[in-house]
Amino acid sequence: MSDVVRELLRAYREGDVAEDEVVERLVKQPFEEHLIGRFDHMREARTGIPEAILAEGKDPLAVAEIFERYARAGDQLIATRVTEPVLAALRPQLEGLQHYKVARIVSTLPPKIDEDRATVCVISAGALDRPVAEEVAVTSRLLGNPTREIFDVGVAGLNRLVVELGTIEKSGILVVVAGMDGALPSVIGGMASQPVIAVPTSVGYGTSFKGVAALLTMLNACSPGTGVMNIDNGFGAAVLATKINQFGQRVSAGARE
Repeated sequence: MSDVVRELLRAYREGDVAEDEVVERLVKQPFEEHLIGRFDHMREARTGIPEAILAEGKDPLAVAEIFERYARAGDQLIATRVTEPVLAALRPQLEGLQHYKVARIVSTLPPKIDEDRATVCVISAGALDRPVAEEVAVTSRLLGNPTREIFDVGVAGLNRLVVELGTIEKSGILVVVAGMDGALPSVIGGMASQPVIAVPTSVGYGTSFKGVAALLTMLNACSPGTGVMNIDNGFGAAVLATKINQFGQRVSAGARE
């Protein structure tokens, strides 16, 4: 990779390529070939989101090697769905990493919160939804968002939700995590003026079909303005919330200019 960059810089010095082309090629093209994939070192510059690994099912030793490289370079790398074998492979370097047990996330760097962004409020229905809700909250913070959690306020006891309405009203983006019948996003979407991102979970009895029932309920939500993620996709919900925040910042910056 370094040889490619050096050759590009040489061509720029000699006038063979323009400055704009250098920037475009550095941002859009570089990646590192590795046993478990191509790792994109310029992803954050291009998309606003750092490189991430879905660790589940991947070679634990290869994941550990990639973490060692990113940690040595001081770059952010996030691994989601970290399994016990992957955690065991990371253990020699785990003291220098950030480990979030319930969320099943490991990252090279701690969160750096951008207080100018709107707060992401992660709301979950039941206790069994917590791992996915934690995945949302931890990822949201790692991506720089001010984040708060309101857990265990499902429709089986709406009195629990009512006492949190003041906190919800003060938040900017709502991520609602629910399994079983998946009704909570519809309830919140009917009261909230903010964007609602719904995350169905695979929690529930037999006819929940491992989250399909909750997914269909959310897709058929009566309250408009609700976006729906895939089953158990807490990471994706946090990324979407981050991009909404980043876009809002760009619009605000443009308005001030």
